[in-house]
Amino acid sequence: MEWRRVERLFREAERVNQLILTAAGEGIYGVDTEGRTTFANPAAERMLGWSRDDLIGRTVHHMIHHSHADGRHYPVEDCPIYNAFRFAKVNRVEDEVFWRKDGRPIRVEYTSTPILDQGQVQGAVIVFRDITERKENERRLREAVAEVDRLKERLEMENAYLQEEIRTRSAHSEIIGRSAAIARVLEQIALVGPTDANVLIFGESGAGKELVAQAVHADSHRADRPLIRVNCAAIPRELFESEFFGHSKGAFTGAVRDRIGRFELADGGTLFLDEIGEIPLELQGKLLRVLQERSLERVGDERTRQIDVRVIAATNRDLAAEAKAGRFREDLFFRLNVFPIHCAPLRERPEDVPLLAEHFLRQSCERLGIPRPTLTRAAVAELSAYDWPGNARELQNVIERAVILARGGKLVFDLRPRRREGPSAAPALPSGDTLLTETDRRRLEEEAILSALSAAGGRVSGPDGAAARLGVKPSTLYSRIRRKGLKAGS
Repeated sequence: MEWRRVERLFREAERVNQLILTAAGEGIYGVDTEGRTTFANPAAERMLGWSRDDLIGRTVHHMIHHSHADGRHYPVEDCPIYNAFRFAKVNRVEDEVFWRKDGRPIRVEYTSTPILDQGQVQGAVIVFRDITERKENERRLREAVAEVDRLKERLEMENAYLQEEIRTRSAHSEIIGRSAAIARVLEQIALVGPTDANVLIFGESGAGKELVAQAVHADSHRADRPLIRVNCAAIPRELFESEFFGHSKGAFTGAVRDRIGRFELADGGTLFLDEIGEIPLELQGKLLRVLQERSLERVGDERTRQIDVRVIAATNRDLAAEAKAGRFREDLFFRLNVFPIHCAPLRERPEDVPLLAEHFLRQSCERLGIPRPTLTRAAVAELSAYDWPGNARELQNVIERAVILARGGKLVFDLRPRRREGPSAAPALPSGDTLLTETDRRRLEEEAILSALSAAGGRVSGPDGAAARLGVKPSTLYSRIRRKGLKAGS
């Protein structure tokens, strides 16, 4: 009777234990000292996809713990589950994977605890929990926090650029920059602006010479009078006198009425002679006479007209060297070069690129009616690292093109050198760390012009002309051809 009573107690205890194992939400299974499964609860079956009959008596490591999450083999000797009974030590693992019967991994955290009987290790019990959803939520949270950090950094950078732009604004709001070169130009404008001295502005194409001329005019007592701009390279040789000094009716074929020249238009104001170095040598003397005498006669008219004009000239050429070589009148150079101002190229002032990019971005979006995309820190770094052979004008064009092509509020810039196929392809630049000297640059420019002229059959203008192939205006290419003494067709 006593034996039956003890047997009933054990059966009741076993039933209660089974109820506990069945009710438990965590997966629970046991292994013996050979790593074979001795029991598994329903939660373990549900999470692993293996039935109790599949698991009992089989080595569990090779079934559910054989590989890492990335697919690498998990050696059995490194298994924390088995090490619990090997070393009689509790092992806790916060993030690993178990492999389901269908081959899919689940992320789990588990504890492997040795089973002891009178000091002897009999196996281990493993309690595990599926943390796949929790880890996915943690990943999403990390990504969200990282995105918030990126947005915060972007806003801080944009704010810094805007604040820097506000700080660098002066009376000449279009001259944007924080570099020493810009500060020097602004200082020179402040000095020469209020005077009537002639100004000669040096700098590469697109470096902002016209903005400097406008600022000098705006700082002068002539600011309420017009600033008349003349692109000397765009005026045909035969129309030079008429454009500059005007003509009377009947002075030549096609002169059907009197016409005021640019000097008279600028009377009381300022005349800006852009690309002054492109004026033909034989016509420079006539310009010098007007500057010296402050008077002119229209073509076909004997009447002398007095003019009060301040002259600001600009060039991308070394006029001192041109004068020394006899390609520019030395006396005209001295007359113009009373107060020289140098506009540094953009590659020498990369700290100005972010402010200019923001300015051109705002301008382009307002003009095109496009929502303003984001100028990211990475985009600013990309723009600042580029050489900008076309200076601020090239930057403006790149920004406008990027605004038009922007997708999802993101600006993408294509700053890689472009090559043309066929005979009009530009010659290759030196590779590696080779420096491009001024001689190299002039040689490459001349080779490119000759190659384009050859491909265009000697034609400069027109859709298939050399100017279109090189991406410049015909007037600009004509002036370069003249300067280099090259031959061209129409």
